Amino acid sequence: QLQASGGGLVQAGGSLRLSCAASGRTFSSYTMAWFRQAPGKEREFVSAIRGRDGARYYADSVRGRATISRENAKNTVFLQMNSLKPEDTAVYYCTRGRSGLITSATRAEASYDDWGQGTQVTVSS
Repeated sequence: QLQASGGGLVQAGGSLRLSCAASGRTFSSYTMAWFRQAPGKEREFVSAIRGRDGARYYADSVRGRATISRENAKNTVFLQMNSLKPEDTAVYYCTRGRSGLITSATRAEASYDDWGQGTQVTVSS
């Protein structure tokens, strides 16, 4: 199970740190990712961090403003978002990758099979 937290209302230019606590499968072995879904839009990839070597992946829309990290000892993944924009407003979902996830599919929603409940991020202009 995955439990996301840390969302909230923030002014444009502000920062938020999202957290996701995981239980169940061995945390360190799996790629963890964040997706988001804005009202009326499809869910989209935000960022991912690989389990075996900590490699990080970012969507172009957040590159340079977001940092994903993980603390395997605490089964937790984080997403630090800076310089937030109104277009970052969405429900942010934490998710765990499937076994055998291939690198080329890191940004694909179908590569993930365990989803948290989401945390709302609202950025006011």
